[in-house]
Amino acid sequence: MSYIFEISDKTERKIRLTKKQWKHITKRHPYLEKYLEEIKQTLQIPSKIINQDFEKGYYYKNYKYLKYPNRFVLVVVKYLNGEGFIITAYLSKDIK
Repeated sequence: MSYIFEISDKTERKIRLTKKQWKHITKRHPYLEKYLEEIKQTLQIPSKIINQDFEKGYYYKNYKYLKYPNRFVLVVVKYLNGEGFIITAYLSKDIK
């Protein structure tokens, strides 16, 4: 499978962004094409991490505040067998 990047998160777990998922994300949120580095930073040095149990799927919402455009980058990651995969990403006004 082709990756846009593979990076270690704050807890040293590997997280991947596949080309297929990046295409899906940028199709729904085209403005994110210029925020790829911020997505990486959100995984490495998040402002906040929220554990969500979406029907026992265990997703992690990673937030990082950006002064400009006064929004949070939100990156949703699912961990499966110790490996993380980015499900989606977008800009959010606040932490939910």
